[in-house]
Amino acid sequence: MRILVSGGAGFIGSHVVETYINAGHEVIVVDDLSTGKRENLHPKARFVQADIQDPAVRQLIIQEKIDILNHHAAQMDVRRSVADPLFDAHVNILGMLNLLEGAREAGVKKVIFASSGGTVYGEQESFPASEAHHTHPICPYGVSKRTGEHYLYFYQTEYRLPYIALRYANIYGPRQDPHGEAGVVAIFTIRLLSGQQPVINGDGNQTRDYVFVGDVARANLAALQVDYTGPINIGTGIETNVNQLFGHLRTLAGSSAPEIHGPAKPGESRRSVLAWDRAAQVLGWRPEVKLEDGLRQTVEFFRTRIHGH
Repeated sequence: MRILVSGGAGFIGSHVVETYINAGHEVIVVDDLSTGKRENLHPKARFVQADIQDPAVRQLIIQEKIDILNHHAAQMDVRRSVADPLFDAHVNILGMLNLLEGAREAGVKKVIFASSGGTVYGEQESFPASEAHHTHPICPYGVSKRTGEHYLYFYQTEYRLPYIALRYANIYGPRQDPHGEAGVVAIFTIRLLSGQQPVINGDGNQTRDYVFVGDVARANLAALQVDYTGPINIGTGIETNVNQLFGHLRTLAGSSAPEIHGPAKPGESRRSVLAWDRAAQVLGWRPEVKLEDGLRQTVEFFRTRIHGH
């Protein structure tokens, strides 16, 4: 199939592109390289450097007769969304609409959307959250992702455009950007390996569901084949708090850095963990990489980047 992956030079998108190409699909990557990196681009993918808000991208979808739109390009920083909700909405809502208009005109067979299980549910009331959990996001990023799902529902109802919204837990792994605000695993790892002191926001008892990027890429591959429309959680069902995560990474990095805490950050939920029953039923997917193994692979990736071996 001919697949357009927006954000395909990014951390998650580049792993998805690699998985698609290895499965024999033809991939076009659209990325403006604002957070994506050239070194993440797959050599067999065709690359178009563009902002997803650009009308030329809409034309590209139509001209290239795209079969599948896989939409990963986003403003994905929760704290930036709190500081600048207008910017977040421009990229995540208007940018997505530009792509969906192209998909509608091109007669795309399916849209696979990177949504956010970590934020669309807001402060969770049941653990782990199923897809039926209420959605009351507490940050603009979560609002924009949930809005994307609403638009997909509209396009499916009005234009018969099928979609799968993959509601991701907290994704970590090789190629994660250690310099953004997002991605605590990458930030801690790079600091521990380079002898700097990581700072844990708040008391460190806030929990997240950490899912390995390779597992996430497999879910995107499975989503190509199934006849299903709607949201699907992609997580592990396991809660890990930030203090535990720090302990794991400190051991793997061979560091003796103390556990130091700073102020809590605005717009961050207290506990987040996702049920993956629907992913098992619909996609035949399950999380396979255990946290310790995934963290080990991640630390080795960054160790090689820093020390060259």
